[in-house]
Amino acid sequence: MELRGLYVRPAVEADAEVINEVTHNAFTKYQQDLGRSDKVSALKETADDVRRDIAHKHVLVGMLDGRVIGSVRYEILPGQDAPVAYLSRFGVLTEFQGSGLGGILLKRVEDECRACGARAIALHTSSRMTYLVCFYYRNGYFIHSTSTDRGYIRALLVRELVDGDYDLTSVFAR
Repeated sequence: MELRGLYVRPAVEADAEVINEVTHNAFTKYQQDLGRSDKVSALKETADDVRRDIAHKHVLVGMLDGRVIGSVRYEILPGQDAPVAYLSRFGVLTEFQGSGLGGILLKRVEDECRACGARAIALHTSSRMTYLVCFYYRNGYFIHSTSTDRGYIRALLVRELVDGDYDLTSVFAR
């Protein structure tokens, strides 16, 4: 389902409520697919948490016909040699998943991170979510490592932006 008229823009404080709704919609599916009854951390967020992220991180929204239908947040973390970006709260309303917006959002993050001098982009997702892992692989990410610190197997995925070494120390605690 490719949709015409999709575009991405930086989030503003007035977007906080709808970003929170998009996040809850997308991560409710994530939680259900995990088979967990306890809430994943994204579902514990409030619009105030989103406002805080808009003030302190890079937050982008995906738009269709003036409506926010997806969002992503990232921050530039220090590295020994060069910064690394950490992507979080990436979600598209379930009715628009498969529309191409996710790839458009990732491409925009990649472009912005390159402009900031980041060497790589990292993110976590459940390793059991094959549809998500495959999506990230199609977009140039690979599994770097896994952990069980959240009660399920989380994969740390990385998208290298430049060849060479990069320091992921600041990402491991996320």
